[in-house]
Amino acid sequence: MADNPCTPDQRPEKNFKLVVEYDGTAYCGWQRQPDQPSIQGALENVLQRMTRAPVTLHGSGRTDAGVHALGQTAHFKSHTRLEPAELQKGMNGLLPGDIAVQSCQSVPLDFHARFDSRWKRYRYRICNLPVRRAVGRQYAWHLYRPLDVAAMAQAARHLRGRHDFKSFESSGSPRASTVREVMEASWQKRDDHLEFDIRADGFLRFMVRNIVGTLVAVGMGKLAADDIPGLLEVADRRLAPPTAPPHGLFLVHVQY
Repeated sequence: MADNPCTPDQRPEKNFKLVVEYDGTAYCGWQRQPDQPSIQGALENVLQRMTRAPVTLHGSGRTDAGVHALGQTAHFKSHTRLEPAELQKGMNGLLPGDIAVQSCQSVPLDFHARFDSRWKRYRYRICNLPVRRAVGRQYAWHLYRPLDVAAMAQAARHLRGRHDFKSFESSGSPRASTVREVMEASWQKRDDHLEFDIRADGFLRFMVRNIVGTLVAVGMGKLAADDIPGLLEVADRRLAPPTAPPHGLFLVHVQY
């Protein structure tokens, strides 16, 4: 499905909000890269084919290589005559199978997927079994050694509230402040998996994966649950445990 080629600039500009699900295994991450496949690039290429005009897609934030999303939000502006339902249907017909547009709607022209978000929820999945799984291995971090989930849950409670998360930030991302407010941080056991849910008003680069790596160190007995406040206080990434791998991480929801 493509746009009508006649005088698109004479049509009023419209703003569209997308909610996108994707498997990040084959991609360099959300952000467009000139020589690597990205989620943003795949979506923009399809939208350009449909609207017959350049399209710039703005996401709620970047996800890194190998990270997945159940509810990434993005917006773009266009003079297209196509309606949201037509855009969604057309995009899903042209996109590869590991990217799907779950919803498309018209929003006010001043809506911005990144700057208007109130909070985001991420989920990290761990397969904690003595024998690794072959099916679904790209969606969870497999750990052979039994974890003390009660200690990990106790440690996670120290993350709630407004703190400086510099100890859990990796370098390479510009930001005005490393202070964030965490509204929720909790562990649940679901069948053979452990799931860590964290909700905050914003996240630093690799923040969730750095937190998970630290909580796993607690679960293995390498740190005590009550060591978390000290790690927050010292504000030094070098003193916190290694980063968890990307493939267990999902962006679940962005709230506006």
